[in-house]
Amino acid sequence: MKKPLVLFTAFSLCTTLILSGCGNQFLPSIDHQFSNVEDPAIQQTLAVPVYQRTEIISSPEEARQLLIDGNKRFTSGKPLGKDLSSIRREDLMSNGQHPFAVVVCCSDSRVPPELLFDQALGDLFVVRVAGNVISPIELGSIEYAVEHLKTPLVVVLGHEECGAVTAAVQGGKTHGSVGTIIEKIMPSVVKAKSMGLTGKDLIEMSTNFNIKNASQDILKSPIVKEKVEVNQVNIIGIKYDLDEGIMNFNLVAINYL
Repeated sequence: MKKPLVLFTAFSLCTTLILSGCGNQFLPSIDHQFSNVEDPAIQQTLAVPVYQRTEIISSPEEARQLLIDGNKRFTSGKPLGKDLSSIRREDLMSNGQHPFAVVVCCSDSRVPPELLFDQALGDLFVVRVAGNVISPIELGSIEYAVEHLKTPLVVVLGHEECGAVTAAVQGGKTHGSVGTIIEKIMPSVVKAKSMGLTGKDLIEMSTNFNIKNASQDILKSPIVKEKVEVNQVNIIGIKYDLDEGIMNFNLVAINYL
């Protein structure tokens, strides 16, 4: 009968700290206050700092660093606790959202950006589409975030062994509307083939070119380009390693073209 009481007490204290309105990015660990708790699971839960971003991010460089730091936490297996309480949800409704990055990523179930970058509610404006391609629909979503939400960073997130890119490389007949996606990827495949690549090397280089082409397609938007020209917005391409969990942040960066 003691464990439920301990769990309730620990949960109550965690909730109180989360909702306290602390202005720091991370709330401190509170495990020292429960040094007499013997349950390892409870001790581990109490030791996890709670992520709580209260400031609005307007710098593209700062936004990029937040993603880098978050991915390091993900790969190290030490993600921060998240405030998923009703108070936090109500705050986002009352004060609106201020995501610091737009992430255009593949629909692949192994590539969830909020987890890979270890971010919380209200942090990322996510646009998901197979092959992370850019059409007027995706571009409209990006423009909304950049213009109305003042989001300073636009990310095109591709990944290794992308199924859409592989389908484009292999060719063959497509069914339904899948061909529309393949058509967007084919210029990248043609360019990679011109380098004499085959097999997996061809697929991965096609993926790299596809990320770069998507970044260029985003820059065709007058709304986005205007922000990029005055360094209010940056566009970067990132490639995700599926098994390692690591992000390659050096694939492409567009400050002004």
